[in-house]
Amino acid sequence: MFTNPPCKVETLQGLAYCPLFLLGLLVNAAALLSLVAQRASWTDTHIYMLNLAAADSALILFLPFRIYNAFFCLPKTFFCTFLVNIHFINMYASIFTSAAISVHRYLTVQFPLQARSWRRKKEAALVVCFSIWVFVVTICIVFREENYPPKLRTCYERCTDQHLKPQFFVMLVFAGFLAPLLIIVFCSSWIIFILLKQNTKSEERKSTISIVTANMIVFIVCYTPIHVSFVVSYFSITPPNCLNQTIMPQTIFLHSSEWIASTNCCFDSISYYFLLKKFYL
Repeated sequence: MFTNPPCKVETLQGLAYCPLFLLGLLVNAAALLSLVAQRASWTDTHIYMLNLAAADSALILFLPFRIYNAFFCLPKTFFCTFLVNIHFINMYASIFTSAAISVHRYLTVQFPLQARSWRRKKEAALVVCFSIWVFVVTICIVFREENYPPKLRTCYERCTDQHLKPQFFVMLVFAGFLAPLLIIVFCSSWIIFILLKQNTKSEERKSTISIVTANMIVFIVCYTPIHVSFVVSYFSITPPNCLNQTIMPQTIFLHSSEWIASTNCCFDSISYYFLLKKFYL
């Protein structure tokens, strides 16, 4: 039996997630249908794209629970633990898949001749995607108690006085964000540098540089705030009462950054699918 604080309706949060759910559902469904329609000619790139679309779609499909919670408040049970874990499993699966796509794209541009002759590229892509899911699910299982009901203030919010375990904090911030960020920035920067060195001035090259740059910026903008909020929450001095209903600035920042991170589900399907369809990197 867990103590539930009085229900606090968060109308603004619910209204913010409604259009995100509808847009995300539309663009991810379109991306999945397009990928399935091309299954006869799939490459390793398609496999990475499918994995990215699957992670984003799964996150989007569970947003109605968050919207319902914002308007009516879900009871603080183990179902909330499940919802929080599903959200972050799919978010980090998307982050790691984006990093894998950047590495794949970098190798294709840096070593074009070798890339055409590489064998078992599809098998390698499947192994990478499978490993991503195994890793994020394992981390979720190992640290499952971090989101148990006694540590939750509401269904989607941890108690402000319950700091993450140091090991879990390191995994989220360093392994879950900083490492993929460095990979994406390095690979994207080198791709842009390599393309700029080419003598040709084709529209394809210019468009590819623009899209790669946009992908990198979107990743930074979407995922930096939420991890900054993790750092702020971890090192902040918080009131001892978990049931405290006072809305703190760090709570507002966390909710805003979670919404910003969720918008990446829409940008992924649009940007990466466009790059795949037009330039086939």
